[in-house]
Amino acid sequence: MALYAIGDLHLGLSVDKPMDVFGPGWENHVQRLQDAFSKLHDDDVTVLCGDTSWGIDFQESLADFQFIDALPGRKLILKGNHDYWWNTAAKMKRFFAENGLTTIDILHNNCHTYGDYALCGTRGWFFEEDQKPHNEKVLNREVGRLEASLKLAEGRPILAFLHYPPLYEGYRCPEILKKLEEYGVERCFYGHLHGVTHRRAIQGSFGGVDYSLVSADYLRFEPKKICE
Repeated sequence: MALYAIGDLHLGLSVDKPMDVFGPGWENHVQRLQDAFSKLHDDDVTVLCGDTSWGIDFQESLADFQFIDALPGRKLILKGNHDYWWNTAAKMKRFFAENGLTTIDILHNNCHTYGDYALCGTRGWFFEEDQKPHNEKVLNREVGRLEASLKLAEGRPILAFLHYPPLYEGYRCPEILKKLEEYGVERCFYGHLHGVTHRRAIQGSFGGVDYSLVSADYLRFEPKKICE
């Protein structure tokens, strides 16, 4: 039994969204994901840190979730900026149940556990979005969602998962960083960064929290083992 994390699967089995247009690093990425997950076991848990499916609704994303459901282990899914299929928790859970997707759950306004750890998270916020007039409103909403998740840890050691990086070269999201530090998060895993932006990722200890980039192309489509 082990805990893993990986983000940005960018599956598009029912839509015309070939990822190899973004460079050779994405060639045959669906098969590479399948091969990597084949090494996992049914009692493993993997947190998927957003941008899971290109589908714009449940119908378009169903094939992607059937693919995910067939992979070994349990999967917890965060919202990413390209997850247009995302809906209310009740509707997503009903979608999973109606389609026999038994290994998938969401990490959103809630908290899961793995051994002694609390698994907390939300999408987060990123400066690329700050040209939009709803910047402050959405930032505050994400900070609130993160805090709601962190509160549910109830004294357990915390592993946090975000889609957007809360910090990277030349950028900090102080509101998110403050919550991670305030609640004593041990480790934080994030995605979103691809290609040349990998080198701008900040990893290792910052403010008492250990940060790791887990974008699929950065990990070469191998889920990152966190602990056993």
